[in-house]
Amino acid sequence: MSATEAERLRRWRLVLGGGDADGLCGGPGEGGQIGLTIEDRRMDDALSGLYDAQSGSRRGGLGASAPKVARWLADLREFFPQGVVRVMQQDAIERLNLQQLLFEPEMLEGMEPDVNLVGTLLSLKSVMPDKAKDAARAVVRRVVDDLTRRLEEPTRAAVTGSLNRAQRNFRPRPAEIDWNRTIRANLKTYQPDRNTIIPERLIGMGRRRRSLRDIVLCLDQSGSMASSVVYAGIFGAVLASLPAVSTRVVVFDTEVVDLSEHLDDPVDVLYGIQLGGGTDINRALAYCQGVIPRPEQTIFVLISDLYEGGNEREMLARARTLKDSGVNVIALLALSDDGAPSYDHGVARAFAGMGIPAFACTPDHFPGLMAAAIRGDDVSTWAGEQGLVLRGGAAG
Repeated sequence: MSATEAERLRRWRLVLGGGDADGLCGGPGEGGQIGLTIEDRRMDDALSGLYDAQSGSRRGGLGASAPKVARWLADLREFFPQGVVRVMQQDAIERLNLQQLLFEPEMLEGMEPDVNLVGTLLSLKSVMPDKAKDAARAVVRRVVDDLTRRLEEPTRAAVTGSLNRAQRNFRPRPAEIDWNRTIRANLKTYQPDRNTIIPERLIGMGRRRRSLRDIVLCLDQSGSMASSVVYAGIFGAVLASLPAVSTRVVVFDTEVVDLSEHLDDPVDVLYGIQLGGGTDINRALAYCQGVIPRPEQTIFVLISDLYEGGNEREMLARARTLKDSGVNVIALLALSDDGAPSYDHGVARAFAGMGIPAFACTPDHFPGLMAAAIRGDDVSTWAGEQGLVLRGGAAG
């Protein structure tokens, strides 16, 4: 058997697992089993502990021991790429019901942190024992810091680049002079012998107001929106750090909580969220109507799957009132990398009829979305140009 054929069969052996696959022949007429090295067997055990647990084959899963699971997690990180580790961790939580083991600090310290894990920890924080809370918060902090590093600069650049920094003026104070535009406007007065220009006309920036746009992120904290809530909390904190915009973050289930005072730390924002429970979009819209002082300067982003547990007719009426008052209303069915979301198609169609676009958005697209909204671009057109699928029909 050639080395290439042996490697191919080895890979098939690891994919198929043990049992009958242990007798996989080495090749036509060659007989014998596929030999596994010590490392191969450790990798095989790591896979079998998860994927053989429900198949009735030779192993019974990872067991109810946090140290055993911690060793298993260490093996995953040794043998598989980071992205694969995250998928397998999530599979273990879902397939083997390991939520209870997340209460063990030893296990939490061994987990590869990602958005899905943060969502799980946030949903369990109210029942988590004290001994695990510090470890859980450390995991959340690691994910938040990593995502902030990745998302902060694109968001800052997109938003500040799109803000109208107020009208130009031609009698600026020294600190307000736009030197690039002033030099270009006075090139005709260039003096070669002095190697300078005579600025006949000064061009400056207008004095900034406290904020040029008001942004309200209204987050549905039902369990299905976990990843979206994590990303939205981070984006809310980033936007709040920009002086040219005023940012408010409101979360809701059947109650409404305004987390705007905690936006200096996205971890505090996330810990102010209680994932799970019902959904009353109507109640959330009613609250937000009362905290929007400048409708025509406001961008209102409702992040929800639109499954209304309250008064749907009244909710749609409130959404229309917000839109008609001049608020730029956008419905994000998901803010995550999870693909096509589950959502209420009827409400999405109703929103589209009002001119409110409804679509799912990835975190990488969100800075561009905010930039388009701030510029006053048609968000439905922007979404189509980005390949994002408008739900319920094109808005307009």
